[in-house]
Amino acid sequence: MIDAPSTLPPARPGRLARLAPIVVLGVAAVAFFALGLHRHLSFDVLRDSRSGLIAWVGAHPLLAPALYVLAYVVVTACSLPGALVMTLAGGFLFGTWFGGLLTVIGATLGATALFVAARTALGDLLRARTGGMLARLEDGFRRDAFNYLLVLRLVPVFPFFIVNLAAAFLGASLATFVVATFFGIMPGTFVYASVGSGLGSVFDSGAQPDLRTIFTWPVLGPLLGLAVLALLPVAYKRLRPRT
Repeated sequence: MIDAPSTLPPARPGRLARLAPIVVLGVAAVAFFALGLHRHLSFDVLRDSRSGLIAWVGAHPLLAPALYVLAYVVVTACSLPGALVMTLAGGFLFGTWFGGLLTVIGATLGATALFVAARTALGDLLRARTGGMLARLEDGFRRDAFNYLLVLRLVPVFPFFIVNLAAAFLGASLATFVVATFFGIMPGTFVYASVGSGLGSVFDSGAQPDLRTIFTWPVLGPLLGLAVLALLPVAYKRLRPRT
């Protein structure tokens, strides 16, 4: 006797299974502070350890970049402090272009991990609590998700992790999120990596790196220009006459 195919819908993962990714990130964040690792992400530590770090990176040309990317993934996924110091350290240890690329890869992977964890663990709960309001926001966001995300990445008006969570809750697709994040953070990341590549002379002079570079008009102006270009398709669709 041949059994009839089941018409039951596939079982959805239980609440504990859906919460597992966010719980793992939370535990990692608690461990980060409990072990005192946050104290190592500072300019003072980078300055005092630079000779040993440079020597170790030179002796491990494959392992050093891999560990840097892995560390950046953890810091970004867990929304830990120190990402800016790590970005500068990437430029300092690996150079502007290679260090910037490693940072973009690590930040994109970490942001994606948080995006997936938030969407898996909290998306249904948030929809249940907000009723139809979130659905209405999702409809508007999904139509132009790539452009909105690109603007938010180019001009960091909101904290990085807030954008990751908002994109997850507002229904951005995984592919859209990854592509917009990867290309959107590139300009600012390479600016900070270039600052990091000059840290040696800054440390030698006893000064602190000038982190206001990205907010000067020679840098901020082009970023704002790119943001405007990214919004033009959205404006066109909103303003064009409907037939």
